[in-house]
Amino acid sequence: MIKIACVGIAVQDRIYTLKTLPDGGGKYQSSHYQETGGGPAATAAVAIARLGVEVDFIGRVGDDSCGNTLLAELQHYGVNTDYCRQFAGARSSQSAILVDEHGERIIVNYPSPDLPADASWVEEIDFSAYDMVLADVRWHEGALTAFTLARHAGVATLLDADTTPQNIEPLVRLADHAVFSAPGLQRMTHIDDAREGLLRAASLTEGKVYVTQGGEGTLWIEDEHFCHFPAFTVNVVDTTGAGDVFHGALALAIAEKMPSQSAIAFSAAVAALKCTQAGGRTGIPNREQTESFLSLLNVK
Repeated sequence: MIKIACVGIAVQDRIYTLKTLPDGGGKYQSSHYQETGGGPAATAAVAIARLGVEVDFIGRVGDDSCGNTLLAELQHYGVNTDYCRQFAGARSSQSAILVDEHGERIIVNYPSPDLPADASWVEEIDFSAYDMVLADVRWHEGALTAFTLARHAGVATLLDADTTPQNIEPLVRLADHAVFSAPGLQRMTHIDDAREGLLRAASLTEGKVYVTQGGEGTLWIEDEHFCHFPAFTVNVVDTTGAGDVFHGALALAIAEKMPSQSAIAFSAAVAALKCTQAGGRTGIPNREQTESFLSLLNVK
């Protein structure tokens, strides 16, 4: 029985739907409003649970109403939150998200300064119990501690290598699978070309490197060769959380030892189906829906 840990942040997303994204100051009216849990690692955990695999979320929230809501929603989706710490007197992290009619979005994140960065308490967790450990880069100390413990336990790791103010190279070096967003790869390498950037990233780690490119699909290096899988075409409503969902599905697929291309196709399908509904989690498919989608397209 596979078991996965997701380490990182949980965020309350407040999503406003607009006809077009703002290009300046002024007043704008939203046609739809939704509150839902977010955060890269937390949403990846939800995707894994929706796909039928046991998953623990390891992170931090405040003891405010927002933190209570975040934990309750994760539990509702079947994510174990026993290793998520709730800090007294602390505010939880939040995001305001503007989404246009084509699904593109602007995210304004407020990472709570009340949540201690210290991750020494993560050392109390037995990482040998997992088949895969996924971490985002938003809680650097947590990811570093978890990856170090996972390596000592011989457990594979996957890094959601998105943008963050901190230098993520130490995390990339520890990761067995470093999956960059295009902005995350450019920020770390200072290289605009994705292929050149991936080569630079590959020089930092013995693990495998990938970059997700939205509608252009996923690029990765396999046996010193570039490989590419195109994105699926769907009716996009909201791209919020698509990358998070992709990472969760990929962590699961790798843990199940799927071949690389099959793992990428599976993950791309989960992310594509998520984009057909509003919110970062509402549209996440289950295993049957994902496999049916792939079967209809004759993708293996």
